[in-house]
Amino acid sequence: MKTRLQQDMKDALKNHDKIRLQTIRMVLAAIKNAEIEKMHPLSDEEMAAVIQREIKIRREALEQFAQGGREDLVHQTEAELKVLEEYLPKQLDDDELKQIIIATIAEVGAQSGKEIGKVMAALMPKIRGRADGKRANAMVRELLRG
Repeated sequence: MKTRLQQDMKDALKNHDKIRLQTIRMVLAAIKNAEIEKMHPLSDEEMAAVIQREIKIRREALEQFAQGGREDLVHQTEAELKVLEEYLPKQLDDDELKQIIIATIAEVGAQSGKEIGKVMAALMPKIRGRADGKRANAMVRELLRG
């Protein structure tokens, strides 16, 4: 994944694609910081987690920019999100996610909303990088309630 990012950065530089170049540089810096922190090169799965974290940061910023009426920053952040999402594994659609959640609920034997934490602890390693945690949590709550 790192090699792909570096190659895409070179292509963005050649094509004068500022947003793409800036976003890829930022991701590579975040990956490098994570490697320094962990003191070992990151696996593709760990790099996907770094990218997922960057996406989460941008989604939160996007809400703030929209509330503040900063359309210029909204457009830039949306463009950065598109670039980042290209590097994640295929995202689970609602039906696929629901099936995994139902299987996990059965696996841990959860019966009520009080056991959401237990379900989420078992679920997150299965969906990490392929689905948003907030979306999964909302679905788990819905399934345990109904």
